[in-house]
Formats: sequence, C-alpha cells, structure tokens
Amino acid sequence: MLPDKDGPNGGGGVQDGPGTEDPSVTLFREYLRLKTVHPEPDYDAAIRFLERIAEELALPLKKVEVCPGRVVAIITWVGSRPELKSVVLNSHTDVVPVYEEHWKHDPFAAVKDEHGNIYGRGSQDMKCVTIHYDQFCNKSHLVFLMFLTDEEVGGHKGMETFVKHPEFQKLNIGFALDEGLANPTNAYTVFYGEKNPWWITVRCPGSPGHGSRFVENTAAEKLRRVINSFLEFREKEKTRLNTNECFTLGDVTTVNMTMVKGGVAYNVVPAEMDVSFDLRIPPTVNLQEFEEKIKAWCKEAGEDVTYDFAQKHMDQNFTSTEESDPWWHAFSSTCKAMNMTLKKEIFPAATDSRFIREEGLPAIGFSPMNLTPILLHDHNEYLNEQVFLRGIQVYERLVPALASVPPLSGGE
Repeated sequence: MLPDKDGPNGGGGVQDGPGTEDPSVTLFREYLRLKTVHPEPDYDAAIRFLERIAEELALPLKKVEVCPGRVVAIITWVGSRPELKSVVLNSHTDVVPVYEEHWKHDPFAAVKDEHGNIYGRGSQDMKCVTIHYDQFCNKSHLVFLMFLTDEEVGGHKGMETFVKHPEFQKLNIGFALDEGLANPTNAYTVFYGEKNPWWITVRCPGSPGHGSRFVENTAAEKLRRVINSFLEFREKEKTRLNTNECFTLGDVTTVNMTMVKGGVAYNVVPAEMDVSFDLRIPPTVNLQEFEEKIKAWCKEAGEDVTYDFAQKHMDQNFTSTEESDPWWHAFSSTCKAMNMTLKKEIFPAATDSRFIREEGLPAIGFSPMNLTPILLHDHNEYLNEQVFLRGIQVYERLVPALASVPPLSGGE
C-alpha cells in the first residue's frame, strides 16, 4: 500500500512519513475521498474501489443491479461449512450532502489532524465500517460483505428492493450486522430494533381570494391547526424523553416539520397549502392507533384536509438480545471477553437493518466507535485514528465468533 498523501485542499492536516501510517487507515482515508455524496453519488468509483479490495483479498465480487444505475456489490468469503446459514456484513456507500463552508477542512480530503482525528463526510456514517469489514478471518459459515446504494435517501433503490430479489434469497442469511452510532462514553451502543419512519404530507385546501380581504376557510388557517397539532405532540414526546431517565431517543416518537408548500403571489390567497413531517415511531407504539390520531388532527383542522405518505414502514420486529439466542450470545460474549460495555437501544433513525428484519431475519446495528461524539450528518464529521483501529480489532474477533455459531436446532 502506498503511503497516504493529502490533496491540495488538505486544509492543514498532519502528514505521516512514509510507512508510518497503518495501511488500514490509509485505505480508510482513500475511501473517504470518493465523492459518493448525494444528490449525485459517484457509485462507479465506489464499485471500482470495492473491486480492488476484493482482488487484493482474492475474493469474488458479484454485482447485482437492483434498479437502473443502482448496483449491490457482494463480496463472498466461503467458510469451511458454506452449507450453514450465512453471516451478512452490510454497509452502504452513499453519504449525505455537506455544507462545505461550515467545515474546518475539505470534507472530501480526509484530513488527519495532530490529534489523529480523520475528517470526512462518511467517516462515521459509514465508510469506516466498510474498511473494518475487510480485516477479519472467517472460520465456518459463509460470510457475505454487502455494499448497498441509496440508504441515505430511504433505501428504496437499494436494500428495500434487494430483499425481494432472487439473489438475496440465495444468500441464505442467518444473521446480519449493519451500522450503528458512535457513543461519547466508554460504552458501545448496540441496536436491536429501530423506529418506523413515516414521511407524511398533509394537504390543506381552502377558499382562494384577493389578499386584501378576510377570506374565510383559508388553506393557511387549516395549515396552522395541522402544524399546531403535530408540534404540540412533538413537545409532549420531548418532555417524556427529558423527564424519564430510562428513556433514550429510540423510546419516543420524534416529529419534525420539514417542508411547507403553497401560494403563487403576495396578493393571492392560495387554494391549497401543504406541510410535510418526518416522524420516527418506536416499535412499542400501536401504529394503527397512531394513524387514527393523525386522522383526528386532520379532521379537526377543517374540511377536506387529507394526508398521504411518501414513506410508511410498519415493521415492528426486534432482534433477540436474550443470552439463550445463539447469535446474540456469540456477539455479547465476544464483546465481554474484550472488556467492552454494551448499551442496548432502539435505533432512533432508520437503517437498512429494518428491511432485513422485515424479512424475519435477525440484524444488529453496531459501529465500534466509543469515546466519540455523534457526528453523522453533522459538520466536521470525524473519527479518531485509534478508535478506528480499535474497531478493526473488535471485528477481527467478532466476525469469526459469529461465523462459528453452530447450526440452529431444526436444521442448518
């Protein structure tokens, strides 16, 4: 591996001398420089990068086009007993947009500062995990490394489509690992379930008219009532979170108003106004009852107020974290042997894991990033070099343990 060199926009990073940087760190920084950023992620560059990794590991890589221009890359590591249920290590290649003016370094230069902090969009979410995955040794099961597209925009052209594809069925999955979150304490957060994302648009029709008049029954009046209902509920959930020491963000419903549309001119009262919300609902909530609540808010707002969903997930499956479960036991006992403290939570947002669990398969969200502020999607996203390298050590023991789980009762 060639020594790393910062580009011309490195922004004052520290340069290691030849041969002084761990090759895995060099590879990580190289991957961060690939601009797989929305709205136009360079997926071709990511595929070429993964093909090179597979070639260096002497492992086969299969490309499956699940939607036009959307390719799932699958690297296969065959164990001594490939007939057993496989272990899947899942990652996504896309990253969210950046506001470069708010970054201290070029977000695609992978600058490493004097403290060993590596700055880059995707350093936490989730390019670090991709590089972690290629460092282990398999023992028994068949292991698949899967690299998906479009996770950051809902996964509709990625995992959601792929789980229905014949190639997914061929994987014969027993267990899957996917991304988690950083933890600012010494503990490692593990996610065994996640919220259901509902993206909803409420449409408020009303009487149009001239801007100089007190027009009755306007769209704006209905819009205001809708907004008040959603945001009052938001405040109640926020209070529940802040007054219950046992609650985490994954235990309450988050509501955020994200878009408002309507109007054609300053002096024209519009005939319709729309408002959109991003809701993340815990799996402990009765989803049918919650939708009835939304219907009631719309009815209270006024005549003919309707809503529709851009995204509405209804799966409420959990992955077992009982010690009697062989997959969880392999995971937790390996972490315990490394003196790792695990904190079990419901994931507060949404990952590709939800599509895997929806198929009835166990999946754990886990990114080995402790002592690290949560900066995914934030300005100046970074991961410390030593935390990154520690993550490799975790996977070097964790993946073989999972890949050595004996056949479950009832068959292989």
